[in-house]
Amino acid sequence: MLRKLLVISVVLLTSLSTSIAGSGPNMQEGKWEVTTRMEMPGMSTSMPAVTSTQCLTKKDFVPQGSQQGQECKITKTKVDGNTVTWTVKCSGQGGELTGTGRMTYSGSSFKGTIEMTMTQPNVKMISHINGHLIGDCK
Repeated sequence: MLRKLLVISVVLLTSLSTSIAGSGPNMQEGKWEVTTRMEMPGMSTSMPAVTSTQCLTKKDFVPQGSQQGQECKITKTKVDGNTVTWTVKCSGQGGELTGTGRMTYSGSSFKGTIEMTMTQPNVKMISHINGHLIGDCK
């Protein structure tokens, strides 16, 4: 069950996409390394961190990807200076998930969290995300 929740959390992070008007946060475009570490309150065992890479642009500055069997919809996205916040709802084979995300960029790095709740069984997951620019996209 923990492994499934970790996979859902990581895929959720990589499945986020958004279109936001405005200048966007202070971030450099290019290839980014993104590390996600998930914790579940009340669980003594921590999950191992997962690292991936992705090209991010000023139009698509939240890591994105695809997830089989899970459909996520981002709502109430907001950019305030260098901080991006959003709410998300996912549904699919793994059940329903709802949550919020918050990332703050600092040029060539970012830090943030995604808090998700799985409705059945009522399980809360907190993913800590860090990213840094590693080069140009090719």
